[in-house]
Amino acid sequence: MSSSALGSDTSAVEVTHVSLHGIWLFAHNEEFFMSYEDFPWFKKQSIEAVLNVEELSPDHYYWPAIDVDLTKEIIKNPGRFPLKAKVS
Repeated sequence: MSSSALGSDTSAVEVTHVSLHGIWLFAHNEEFFMSYEDFPWFKKQSIEAVLNVEELSPDHYYWPAIDVDLTKEIIKNPGRFPLKAKVS
């Protein structure tokens, strides 16, 4: 007799930690640190807004409350993408 997992993963992507220095995003068994220096639009947001992340397509993440969307490539290599949205 074999058993299989029921249902599917409820969260393929989630913010696992918020600190004074940045946030940690966990997606598909990988964790990424996003510093406020590289991703400043997260710094002054509510915890609720930062935690509310969706995966729009594979490796494409969106925070609807703050209208920020990022790809895994941008998160892993922010230096390659020097243009930043202005923080108000």
